[in-house]
Amino acid sequence: MSSKDYLAWPFFDDTHRKLARDLEIWAADLPAGDGHVDVAQTCRDLVARLGKAGWLRQCAAKAYGGARDTIDVRSLCIIRETLAHCSGLADFAFAMQGLGSGAISIGGSEEIKSKYLPRVCAGEAIAAFALTEPESGSDVGAMATTATRDGDHYILNGEKTWISNGGIADFYCVFARTGEAAGSRGISGFVVDADTPGLEIAEIIPVIAPHPLATLRFTNCRVPVENLLGIAGGGFKLAMQTLDIFRTSVAAAALGFARHAFDEALARATSRKMFGQTLADFQLTQAALADMATANDSSALLTYRAAWTRDCQGLAATREVAMAKMVSTENAQQVIDKAVQIFGGLGVKSGMPVELLYREIRALRIYEGATEVQKLIIGRQVVKNFLTDG
Repeated sequence: MSSKDYLAWPFFDDTHRKLARDLEIWAADLPAGDGHVDVAQTCRDLVARLGKAGWLRQCAAKAYGGARDTIDVRSLCIIRETLAHCSGLADFAFAMQGLGSGAISIGGSEEIKSKYLPRVCAGEAIAAFALTEPESGSDVGAMATTATRDGDHYILNGEKTWISNGGIADFYCVFARTGEAAGSRGISGFVVDADTPGLEIAEIIPVIAPHPLATLRFTNCRVPVENLLGIAGGGFKLAMQTLDIFRTSVAAAALGFARHAFDEALARATSRKMFGQTLADFQLTQAALADMATANDSSALLTYRAAWTRDCQGLAATREVAMAKMVSTENAQQVIDKAVQIFGGLGVKSGMPVELLYREIRALRIYEGATEVQKLIIGRQVVKNFLTDG
C-alpha cells in the first residue's frame, strides 16, 4: 500500500495515526470485488462486518454509540481512503452509513437519534439518504416529492432516484416539499422506515461499478410527525449541512482509489521488461509516474486541509470542501487513466485491478455535487469573501 508518510502532517494527531494503522491491517483481507458478486448481499455483509469491528462508530456521536463526542471528518476521510484502496464496496458500505444517517445526527430529536444511530454504529441497520429525483439533481429547489400534513402524520407522494442503498436500507432520510415557502425554503426532511406502507422500490439501477442503487416511489406514504428532522421548511439547509460533512470524505475515497492505481502502476512499470530494460526506465513512464504522485499529494493536501478546517476551526469550510472534492476526484480520474495506459492491453482486461478502478472512479465526479457544481460553489465563495473582506 502507498506510503503513510502524510500522516505525519500537522492535520493529524496520534489517534488518527493509530486509526489508519489499525484499519489498514483489518482491511487487508477485504474482497476487492470483480463485479460478479451479489452486490446487495455483499453490502449487507460488509455493513455487519464494519459494525462488528467498530469502524462505523465514526459515523455518529459518542452519546449514540459513536467513537467521539462529535463526528470527526478527518477520521471519516482516513477510513474512506483506506477502504477505497482495498475495496470499493467496503468504502461504499461505510460511507452510506454516515451519509444516510447524517441528517439524523444533525437534525433528529433525542428520541429519533436514540432509536436509529446506535443501530447504524453497530451495523444492525442500513441507512440511506434520499434527496435526488428524476427532474431534481443538482437543482434541489426543483424537488417535486410532496409531504402534506394530515393530523399526526405527513403523507408523502413522489419519486426519488439514484438512491444509494436503495432496496437494502432499513430506513431512508427523505426530503420532500412541505410548502412553507417557494423553492428550497419549502423542503423538510423525514425518517422513513423501509417497511412503511406506501413506500416501494420502483427500479433497481445497474451501473458500471455495481453498487445497490434504486428508484423509490412514495404513494400516500404516511409518516409520523415525530419523524420530522429539524424544523418544517428546514430540510434544504439540513441536507446541505449533511453533504458538507460527508462530501470531504468523497475526496478521500477518490484519493484511495488513486493511490491504489499508483501502486499498481508502479509495480507494473518496475517489473515489465521491454526493449532490454523495464518500463520504469523510460523517461515517458517516469514523467507519468511523476504526474500521478504529484496529483495524489495535491489531492491529499486539499482533502485533509478541508477536514482539519471543519474539525479544528469549527468552520463550514464550504470553499475548502468543494475544492477538495473537485480536485481529488478529477485527479483520481487522470491517475487511474494513466495507470491503465501503463498496463497497456492488460489495463482493459475485465477484472484487472486498474480496470475495476477505472469503473469505480467515474461516479465520484458526479455524486454529492458534480465537478461543475463544485466550481460554482468555489466561485461564489471567492466572490462572497472578496466583497465581505472589502
